[in-house]
Amino acid sequence: MKMGKSLAAVVATGVAFTLTACGTPSSENGGSSSETIVWNMWAAAESDIEALQAQLEIARAENPDIEIKLQHAPWDDYFTKLTTNLSSGDVACITAMNGQRLSGYHEAFMPLTDADLKTAGIDKADFTDGSLDIMSYDGELYGLPYDVAAMTVFYNKDMFAETGTPEPAAGWSFDDFDAAVKSTTTDEHPGFGMAMSELQWMALPIAKAGTQPVDESGALTLDDPAFVEASEWYARMAEDGYGSVPPSAAETSWGEQEYQAGNVAMAVDGTWNAVTYLNNEAGFEAGMADLPSQDGERLGLVLGSGYGISKDCENKEAALKVLGSLVGEQAQNQIASSGRSYPARTSSQPLYFESLDAGVRDEVEKAFDAAFSNLEGQRSTPDWAEINEAITPDLVSVYTGRTTISDVLEQTQQQFGE
Repeated sequence: MKMGKSLAAVVATGVAFTLTACGTPSSENGGSSSETIVWNMWAAAESDIEALQAQLEIARAENPDIEIKLQHAPWDDYFTKLTTNLSSGDVACITAMNGQRLSGYHEAFMPLTDADLKTAGIDKADFTDGSLDIMSYDGELYGLPYDVAAMTVFYNKDMFAETGTPEPAAGWSFDDFDAAVKSTTTDEHPGFGMAMSELQWMALPIAKAGTQPVDESGALTLDDPAFVEASEWYARMAEDGYGSVPPSAAETSWGEQEYQAGNVAMAVDGTWNAVTYLNNEAGFEAGMADLPSQDGERLGLVLGSGYGISKDCENKEAALKVLGSLVGEQAQNQIASSGRSYPARTSSQPLYFESLDAGVRDEVEKAFDAAFSNLEGQRSTPDWAEINEAITPDLVSVYTGRTTISDVLEQTQQQFGE
């Protein structure tokens, strides 16, 4: 499957900024006395910045009486500076937030009421099922999503053909997956790229176990027997020689990079990288499939990012209007038609597929339809980032047989569990 456009990973991009207090009067732009609303977001390549500028112009056109200022930073710098500025109350009125990190930053945002959404011109029904969970924590809505994503299995069609392995079909099982991993493994390449990052390595164990490592009360449950068993199954792919093992803990994107380079037949990653992988520079024909099912059931997570309003914002009404524009129909249509991201607003989603080459459009849409079924919002704890930072360095030792994933999960549970 080949495409002519690239998709920047919305969850991993950036350039530098300084977090600035929001809602202050401004005399810029010809002495205007309009209110300044600062919007902070991550962005990297020039194309990323240009895309944000296009959304900024939409928000400005819809709010001519409000001055809106965009600031951006690299992904890692963004959260480092956000953490630093939380203590000083110097957080921008409109602040971007990745859903997987919301639990650690939710106190920086105002909870949004139905009255707030009305001011923003937002109807919850306009957003795809489960997407509001992205910006929710402990029953409170702290923002609105601008995109949605799901984890999928990307595969190398050429390697499948060369080894006579049937390509995955929607609704395939873990038995099918196991058979494909073994069949596509050769002396030249393993069948699967072992992952290091949280979402990439946990996706298959969560799908196989049918449970998340955080329960509905928000308690850490890394020692849940079903999750441990599924994690052991995942680690065995490396132990049995079917998985490409990273050389060090520094290779945090190992499995995905091995897939993109054409070194493995399969890897797990998010739909945000669909166009990048399907239009890979290695030149192989690529495909994507939903996560496998276990006994006819499969649990996936709805992922993504959104925008919230800082609790320190001095002009909530203006900020709500800007927020409404940034996740409104015009901005969502712009995101979708660029092919850069899959929008959270349901009516805009067809434009994403229309932006793709006609030859692959139907296949990608079918894969997305399967990937975005049977999803629930990801649960996390306030120290979820620290938990994953503790696990990641040990994964290489797990994959090389120096320790076991059950020991790693038990130790982490004892360290961070209540």
